[in-house]
Amino acid sequence: MVTERDERHSGHDTRVPSLRDTLASLRGGHTTARAVTEMALARAEASRKAFNAFSVIDWDRALRAAAESDRRYAAGQPRPLEGLPIAVKDMIDTRGLETRYGSLAYVGHVPDTDADVVGTLVDQGAIVVGKTNTHEFAWGVTTSSAAFGDTLNPLDRNRTPGGSSGGAAAAIAAGAVAAGLGTDTGGSVRIPAALCGVAGFKPTLGALPTRGIFPLAPTLDHPGILGRGVDDITVLARASGIDIPESDAWLSARLGVLAYVPPVPPDTAVFTASAQAVRMLRTLFTCEYVDPEDLFDGVYDAFAAIVLTEGGVEHFRRSDEARIAAHYSEETRQRLGLAKEVSLRDYASAQQVRHRFMHRLKAMMASLDYLVLPTCACLPPTLDASAVSIGAWSGTVRQALMTYTAPFNVAGFPAISIPLWSTGCALPAAMQIVAHPGDDGALLKIAAEIERIVHADPGPASHPASHPASSPAAEGAMHP
Repeated sequence: MVTERDERHSGHDTRVPSLRDTLASLRGGHTTARAVTEMALARAEASRKAFNAFSVIDWDRALRAAAESDRRYAAGQPRPLEGLPIAVKDMIDTRGLETRYGSLAYVGHVPDTDADVVGTLVDQGAIVVGKTNTHEFAWGVTTSSAAFGDTLNPLDRNRTPGGSSGGAAAAIAAGAVAAGLGTDTGGSVRIPAALCGVAGFKPTLGALPTRGIFPLAPTLDHPGILGRGVDDITVLARASGIDIPESDAWLSARLGVLAYVPPVPPDTAVFTASAQAVRMLRTLFTCEYVDPEDLFDGVYDAFAAIVLTEGGVEHFRRSDEARIAAHYSEETRQRLGLAKEVSLRDYASAQQVRHRFMHRLKAMMASLDYLVLPTCACLPPTLDASAVSIGAWSGTVRQALMTYTAPFNVAGFPAISIPLWSTGCALPAAMQIVAHPGDDGALLKIAAEIERIVHADPGPASHPASHPASSPAAEGAMHP
């Protein structure tokens, strides 16, 4: 007998069908859009109460949209996504639905138009059941909020779901919806996907439009998609205009394996799960260990300077000091205070580091098709954690969760996170797969195959004697 616990540990949640299965049921007349939407709304309400996953849920609008979908099915004229419930991060505008960007400053704000990424899906029949919680202005990795309460991880309510798209990841992990939209400036889709055991995709910079999304750092911001698994992401990605190739070129793909991103080593659970996954991938793919030394020099600090500068510009041009003081959280006010200290010279230097990193990354990947590495260095921290220690390294939660993801925002390369359930506990690790710019559809195709491989039963887990947190020699333990 397979229990719900077993299903969750294999990366599948039986409480909500996949987008593709839901479409098949709708098209076959086995259910109705109203029934599917009512179930999603009820689960959204439950996940709001249990995990604070949603900021706004709109029954009336969603059920009106479901009625239109049922009329279209009855007339034999369904659109590609007809009747599929989705969730949308509170950073993304939704016409007629409150969008407060996670801040008291925008409570009651109702956009007149949908963001482009929302409109594209709604025009094809998708139904927005609600807005998912975000860290204020997406400027954080925990989806915590003094104003609206912390979002909790459905796998362990004492732990963070990650952020800033933590509400979307929590909603999917809790079974409210199979997929939703998020944003990713330094890992804000991939981090919560990793910590909540779902999949999260950030396409190439510019592949999806950002119009109608409140900016954090415009040269780093990416719209993203979260789903139960890669296939759910693929359904929305295809509808969003990302071409999925028909060829099987991925079969000959060459993978570069990064064991870690300096200076942050993976913890034991992440290291063990990642090493086991790489061993499984070697059964199908050519894998080559990549030395991370020097590749990431200065990138995290450059990322931080770019976010502070561009984030400061966006907020100072939108709000005066009095509004910021009255309505912004202390955390965001502190960051804006730091932003005032960043000079044009600092910003220019950060952009130069960015260009050098992009050159190094392209050169390193010249003989590779994809990179694989952990998504985050650790399992979900507790809600009250302010720091993380891994072996001899210690740093902030932000550093522990973002060091492995932010570089690929800096470079603009597409990346996806898929869960690894072989950690020996109820919490997953995650594997990040990175592709060349423009290879978004190919990335989704190989990610689906990698997901199939790493979610297969590998037998008894292997426990390496050492890992990078304790021994430099262990850096090669993920070496194919």
